[in-house]
Amino acid sequence: MKGNEKLLAVLDKLLADELTAINQYMVHSEMCENWGYNKLHMDIRKQAMDEMHHAEWLIERTIFLEGTPTVSTLHPITIGKTVSEMINNDNKDELDAVRSYNEAIKLARSVDDQGTVDLLSKILKMEEGHVDWAEVQHAQIEQMGLAMYLGNQAGDAVS
Repeated sequence: MKGNEKLLAVLDKLLADELTAINQYMVHSEMCENWGYNKLHMDIRKQAMDEMHHAEWLIERTIFLEGTPTVSTLHPITIGKTVSEMINNDNKDELDAVRSYNEAIKLARSVDDQGTVDLLSKILKMEEGHVDWAEVQHAQIEQMGLAMYLGNQAGDAVS
């Protein structure tokens, strides 16, 4: 089924966003593991895995719409030097993703592509969950202090 060219271009941009996020989150996750923050390592790793699913779904949709997904494009990656920087950088990217998905959903609706609307809405909800996670981390750091927060992150990871 031939998809709308403008929508295919947006799907390709979203794919680049997701591929960039995968790389950034994997580096952050491994840094946390190296520092002994096992819970944080697994939480960020799970987010990277979510982004991998998003990329896979965008690739599948693009191919279904007879487009050619570009998997070689990445945006600049912003690696945090501290846990707080990591959370801030990742949250900024997630907020950008929420905006981008909302805009893409509007475009998909305008070209009567309900299948793409459904997919993008599913991904949007997951991205909003990532924003919520970062907001919880910020609240915990603010309320208990960074040292206690990091102490809690060294505990066993919850799957």
